[in-house]
Amino acid sequence: MIRALWTASTGMEAQQLNIDVIANNLANVNTTGFKKSRADYQDLLYQELKSAGASSSPSTMVPTGIQIGQGVRTVSVEKVFNQGNFKESQNSLDLAIEGDGFFQIAKPDGTTAYTRNGELKIDSEGRLVTSDGYLLEPQITIPSDTLTVTISADGIVSVTQPSSASNTQVGTIELARFINPSGLQSVGKNLYLPTSASGDAITSTPGSDGFGTLAQGFLEMSNVSVVEEMVAMIAAQRAYEINSKSIQTTDEMLQTANSMKR
Repeated sequence: MIRALWTASTGMEAQQLNIDVIANNLANVNTTGFKKSRADYQDLLYQELKSAGASSSPSTMVPTGIQIGQGVRTVSVEKVFNQGNFKESQNSLDLAIEGDGFFQIAKPDGTTAYTRNGELKIDSEGRLVTSDGYLLEPQITIPSDTLTVTISADGIVSVTQPSSASNTQVGTIELARFINPSGLQSVGKNLYLPTSASGDAITSTPGSDGFGTLAQGFLEMSNVSVVEEMVAMIAAQRAYEINSKSIQTTDEMLQTANSMKR
């Protein structure tokens, strides 16, 4: 009887974490480049009361055993890197990646982070940076007398200047990708860091070696579907209620047993 109490409690804990994941997805439904998360579960160890295949007589065996499950546990919260919808911004420094790849960002501590957020800005020195002022890698500097900035699908950054009748190339944007992007570590600010699970970054220019291309004047929105998350929330809530009902039923059975008299 006590076993059922602990088993149901693991179900409630799992659904509570599931709601936490769903809530974070919904909170970031309008976050540029955000990738939704998904909780994965496993059943716990089983208590074996009778082994399948055990002898029931000298000439027969038990066809099925008796195994009692101990509940559920969360084994991972995985990032799902499906492509998000594109939104036209008409801003020449806004970029969306059509396909695989991440922008490379230099953090102040010298490490390189990665992001799908292409909302680029120009700092006081003309360098392309994120909204937090982190430098885009490789570093690209826009001249102070630039009239227009053009970024091609393969990452070539060109500018027009009053002193020149033709475009001037000032740099090339490179992308990075990973063999297992779900193994990246989320550190906030739309940034990811590599881990031993993600593998090392593979870099190349957009449109080559399986990398996606760039779309200037567009942003990749969150890949969160509000409808899907609301349905998942309802399912998680009902599962939480069912597990709490199991605890309530077990408590009532214990109460009945305790109230028995000779």
